[in-house]
Amino acid sequence: MTDLATQIPGIDSFNPVRAERLRPLTALRAFQRLVRNKDDTAQVFEIMKALNGRSTTRGYQKLLGTFEGGRQAYLREELAQRLDDPEWLTRFPEGSVGAAYRAFREATGFTADGLVRVEREVVPFIDAEHPTVWYSRRLRDVHDIWHVLTGFEPDALGEACVVAFSYGQTGSLGFALIGWGAAGEIRRENRAVPARRAVWQAWQMGRRAEWLPGLDYEALFARPLDEARRRLRIGTPDIYLSVPVEVRRALKLRA
Repeated sequence: MTDLATQIPGIDSFNPVRAERLRPLTALRAFQRLVRNKDDTAQVFEIMKALNGRSTTRGYQKLLGTFEGGRQAYLREELAQRLDDPEWLTRFPEGSVGAAYRAFREATGFTADGLVRVEREVVPFIDAEHPTVWYSRRLRDVHDIWHVLTGFEPDALGEACVVAFSYGQTGSLGFALIGWGAAGEIRRENRAVPARRAVWQAWQMGRRAEWLPGLDYEALFARPLDEARRRLRIGTPDIYLSVPVEVRRALKLRA
């Protein structure tokens, strides 16, 4: 029988079998490159591509199994476009999740499109009209929203913690490698920082919280931040917050 993938130009770039095969050595080499050059964000996507396995497929199936998740899958809205729309962001009142996200963007200068452009260099099919690829884009675009919801700042330790939280939410081994590996690098830089304990707590927070990928983020943005955290069972990252802000900001690693 002839393989259908060989008959359709371009389909080989989204071969499900190849996409779901774990490639740990590739991931480790990418992590080593990331450690050598902390600004090489493309290596994050190399790691995720190598270690996603079936986590994206399972996540999309879980999305379809919930009422709101199914609605989001039907709408298939591109969050990156919303998050980079300044007029849309201005509609959310002070104290809301949306206002906190707006302040996060203003403080950091981060944009959703920045991650989009980097990922396109690594994952050529990331803009494909395919349901699980759309779901993958969604996980990429909620990264900074999860910073806001969890309280992890975009410092080195905060990045390690938010990806550990993401591992608890998604089960993707790429998040596990980045979070635990970054904690080890932080510990080598400053042994007084409880990086591994903070990352472990973040992972537990991710497991205990409500499942976030299937939320209606527009509705969530309108809610008060404290209320949203309570409703979603997002705990307080005590270990991370115990590290003084000036110590966290002095860390050189950017995971």
